[in-house]
Order: sequence, then C-alpha cells, then structure tokens
Amino acid sequence: MKREKILLISHNFSPEPTGIGKYNGEMIEWLAKNGYDCTVITTFPYYPQWKVQAPYSNRWYKKEIIDYPDSDAKVTVYRCPSYIPTRPTGKRRMVQDISFWFFKSWVIFKLLLSSKKFDLIITVAPPFHLAYLGLMVKNYSGGKLLYHIQDMQIEAAQDLGMLSSNKLLDKLYEIEYNLLSKVDYISTISEGMVDKVKAKVDKDVLLFPNWADTSYFFPISEKDKIKLKWGYQPNDLIVLYSGAIGEKQGLENVIFAAEILKQETQVKFIICGSGPYKERLIEIAREKGLSNINFVPVQGKESFNEFLNLADVHLVLQKANASDLVMPSKLTTILAVGGTCIVTCLAGSSLYNIVNKYDLGYIIEPENFEILADKVLQLRYNKEETIRKCNNARQYALKYLNIDNVMGILIDQVVNKSPVFELDLPKNN
Repeated sequence: MKREKILLISHNFSPEPTGIGKYNGEMIEWLAKNGYDCTVITTFPYYPQWKVQAPYSNRWYKKEIIDYPDSDAKVTVYRCPSYIPTRPTGKRRMVQDISFWFFKSWVIFKLLLSSKKFDLIITVAPPFHLAYLGLMVKNYSGGKLLYHIQDMQIEAAQDLGMLSSNKLLDKLYEIEYNLLSKVDYISTISEGMVDKVKAKVDKDVLLFPNWADTSYFFPISEKDKIKLKWGYQPNDLIVLYSGAIGEKQGLENVIFAAEILKQETQVKFIICGSGPYKERLIEIAREKGLSNINFVPVQGKESFNEFLNLADVHLVLQKANASDLVMPSKLTTILAVGGTCIVTCLAGSSLYNIVNKYDLGYIIEPENFEILADKVLQLRYNKEETIRKCNNARQYALKYLNIDNVMGILIDQVVNKSPVFELDLPKNN
C-alpha cells in the first residue's frame, strides 16, 4: 500500500515547547505514527527564547532523523540557518522572515532536483509568505497545498503598531490575497478567524483547531503538595501566566494588578516564559518593590503538567486589538489540566464565545489591571465556583480537543478528499 508523502514547511518545530512549534511537532508525530511519510523543512529551535537552543547551533544546514521510541515511525527534518533577532521589532521580524525564505529555498531546490514528490504540502503562517515555497513544490512536482493560519500576521502587525506604512501594508495584503487564491486548501484555528479569512478570499476555509494531549496533561488532586514543593503555602492563591512574553499579551497589567494586591499576602503571581519583553517586566516589578510576583523560565515537558497544576487561576491575556487575530495556544493545555482561567477578550470573539458558552473561566475587559486585580481578589474567596469551572474545563478538553479527532477529520478532508468538513466542536452562538 502506497504511503502518502507529506511535507511541512514552517519556521517552528520540535523541540520548541510552546506555540506553533509545539503544534507542528505534535502534528507531524501523529501523522508519522499513523503511517504517513513525513518530511519537515524548518530552522533551529529558537522560540520563545528568541535564541537558538542547545544543543543546536545556527551555523549551517543540518539533516536529522527523528525516531519515535514507541513506534516504528521516522521523520526527516531539514534545519536551515536563519537570522534570529534578540529584540523582534516589526522590521527585524521582516528581515527574519526573508532570511528563513532564502535559506529554506535551497533545501527545496535540492529536494526538487532529486525528484522528490509529495502528496500534501503544508505551510504554516506566520510568516504568510512561506506559502510561496509550497507553491514552488506544488507547481514543479505536483501535490496539494494546505495553507494553515495560526496567527493573522499582517493584521496583528498593523493593529499592534508594528507596521505603520499604508503602502507597505497594502502590498502585503495584495501578496497574501495572491497566495490565498492559489493554494488548494486554507485552514485556521478558530471560527472567528475562519470568518476573517473568508472575508479576504472567496474560498472555503477549514476549521483546524489546536488540540491538547489529554493523556499527558491532566489534573493532579494533591495541589497542596505541589504548592509546598514549589515553595508556596497550601492556602496561597497562585495566579499563573505561562506562555510567550511579547507585546500582544499586555503583561504589564499583571505587574500593575500585583501592585494593587501587594497587601494580600496569600495571593501570589507567577509569570513563566521567555520573550523580548521579559526583562522589562522584571525591571518594572523591581522598581515597584513587589515580592508577590515571581518570574520563572520555560518549563520542560517532563515537569510542565505538575507546574500547570500548581496554579489556582491561569491568565489568558490579549490586548483588545488582537481579538480573533490570534487564538491563544496556551488555552488548550490549561483546559486539559482542568484549569480555570481569567480571560481578557472582547464580546463576540471566538475566545469569548467558547469560554462563555461552556463556563470555562472568567471573562474581563482587556487591558484593565484594576478589573484584573478585583477579579483575582474575588477568586480568593470564591473557591466553589472556581472548582466547577475547573471540572468544566477538563470535560471540554476531553470532548472537543482530542488530537485523534482533530487530526483524523482534517486528514479525511485534505488527503482522502471527503466532500464535507465537519468537526465536533462547539459553534459560536
């Protein structure tokens, strides 16, 4: 029986622990273990630290074979050198994207010259223009091209003020439309983003949401022991933000909320992660003399489930102008461990609709640290409601975020070419 050949082209891949790299790695692992012949063209792991991580270096190309010990599956990975900005401003990220494109193109030329053919080519945005490399493979050797959108890159850069030139923005939108018109399939991760992409181009857009490994991430009942292990007291209310530390999260509001609650000695904040704004946040907290907030590095996968279970409340923060341009990838893992969350989002967004409909957490106004502090204080004395939401979160993850369900239905659509794309996921009201 012929094994379908799949090529992934993306900046991010395993062993990156969060974001797009995490989901790309899990997607390819699932495909390989389910009998697909997978090849990946990527760079060296750098996110969310914005620095290439040991034992890798960024000096030259590297080919590696990934073996999965619990199966016979193997994946071929081509890693390409690239420019990694230590302070990723809008212009520097554009240079980064161009460098990725340039160095990846050499690997693709070599694959094409070797007569390598693929049945399905997947490119993941951001950056949106990587789809041109997918089109190159498709046009030269055949195969179908799936263009998957994790973040709406151009809108996010525009709304967050990272790009301000109208002429440049118009050109980027024109390039994006040209790509969307030529690919075979378009997918994205939330219904709100599906609607936004459909407004750009008259084509079907598939819902391909992020998932959670509900067997690896799960609730742990002995929270008191976990708190003591991490240096906290059983009666402490632990408020955790874990994820990328960048501009779109508005994390300075966590510092300001912690300042308001500095007299509440049993309320403790943790910011876990890495990113270009972390040092600035640490500086702000130091200037304010705050002892109720700790900064910790990205946690390894082997300890991450326990670490997430440390929290009584998780923070899922977005600025108002990021609504439905991104869907926080951290949410799926929070739900898998049965965590409740305080979410900042606007009414009508996909994030709002899911959290509200399934009673998964507390929704507050974005970018308002006084409301955030007030909500945290309420939860200090309202544990029964929080426990109910935690139970709802775990049940939601088990029912809707199973990777076999999500991946199986997508593959049925784009590889087996089933006429209907339906996923048992909640619909917006």
